[in-house]
Amino acid sequence: MQHVLDAIQSDASSDDFANLVIPESYRAVHVRKDEQDMWKGTPANEKDPRKSLHVGEVPTPELAPDEVYLAVMASSINFNTVWTSIFEPVSTFGPMARLGRESSWAKRHDRDYQVVGSDASGVVLKVGSAVRNWKPGDRVTVHCNHVDDQDQSAHDDSMMAANQRIWGYETNFGGLADLAVVKANQLMPKPAHLTWEEAAVNALCNSTSYRMLVSHNGAQMKQGDVVLIWGATGGIGAYATQYVLNGGGIPVCVVSNAEKAQILRNMGVEHIIDRAAAGYQFWKDEHTHDEGEWRRLGKDIRDLCGEDPDIVFEHPGRSTFAASMYVAKRGGTVVTCAATSGFMMEFDNRHFWMRLKKLVGSHFANYKEAWEANRLISKGMIHPVMSQVFALDQTGEAAFQVHHNMHEGKIGVLALSPEEGLGVTNQELRDQLGDKIHAFRRA
Repeated sequence: MQHVLDAIQSDASSDDFANLVIPESYRAVHVRKDEQDMWKGTPANEKDPRKSLHVGEVPTPELAPDEVYLAVMASSINFNTVWTSIFEPVSTFGPMARLGRESSWAKRHDRDYQVVGSDASGVVLKVGSAVRNWKPGDRVTVHCNHVDDQDQSAHDDSMMAANQRIWGYETNFGGLADLAVVKANQLMPKPAHLTWEEAAVNALCNSTSYRMLVSHNGAQMKQGDVVLIWGATGGIGAYATQYVLNGGGIPVCVVSNAEKAQILRNMGVEHIIDRAAAGYQFWKDEHTHDEGEWRRLGKDIRDLCGEDPDIVFEHPGRSTFAASMYVAKRGGTVVTCAATSGFMMEFDNRHFWMRLKKLVGSHFANYKEAWEANRLISKGMIHPVMSQVFALDQTGEAAFQVHHNMHEGKIGVLALSPEEGLGVTNQELRDQLGDKIHAFRRA
């Protein structure tokens, strides 16, 4: 791939990119089908992504008419990469096998390995015969909604499509690699003021937060809404905090230590709950909730901002879900997209139905929502939340840190990019934004 990197660094023309030789294989982070049972009987917190995520050469698949080859300059770690690496809640080889039965092109995804990664920034190398809006040499970022637009259910809201999947999690050929295979309808313009690694960390989490809070498909936040945000310095929580601040809402942010609280204060957040200091114990034991603790959380929120939350931005799952359902105000909304502490939820339905609350499920974003979220990044209104950068060969360690919540914001991963700081083409906007771009960066 050195000839590809040379072309990128020399600002080669579109024709030059189109004439580049696509290698027969490429370096990629992948899991192996013959290892999908390696963690049986092992507690989830003891499963180690460093042992199951492999970095090595994989064969380059054929390009479908609606796809592009992408030279990946940088990618990032999401929780779905952790889930893939620990084969939990299910092995992702099952979904890929189902995908493989859909068509001759889809069959390429059903292999004895899976290239992971659901974020990427890079340069288009080659386009399929049906691609209209993109050309070789285009600098892009990638959103992870993988959908076949021939299915009628994909129209109106493609997240409702019967065959909607997350690229690099429920498909093969993901972004933690030097090369990726991407549908043309996953591409968006790279924000010109960001480096490759800064541009790579946004799409999945930023788009998810946009749909959850801003879109008519989510909570439809309005000015003055009080929004409780769990994990407010994590991947999606950090973008959610920015959307609430930008949209005239009142964020009440929950974090796990004083250092994370300071990041939020620097962003302009006034109402912060240090969960560790508060010592909430929402479960008396594995099977018994503590409603008194829900009430204590509700009182703490009211002490901070004077009222109950209009919206609860919920993603920890089992550990917090019942409390979230309780503290939302009468007629309020709980919007949820994940369950990092456990997938099986329980809550007291009396506080839900008798107080006319709403529960909204959310799963990534459609192309329009992802494009709008990326537009806000490009205009410098929403900023990356990248805290660390790892090399591709260190992806296992990066995923290990995410698995054990040792990080803030997002972790970037360099693929083809030989070093940090490359890829900026709008220095003027970057200078205007200053430290806002680096709010989460570790010293």
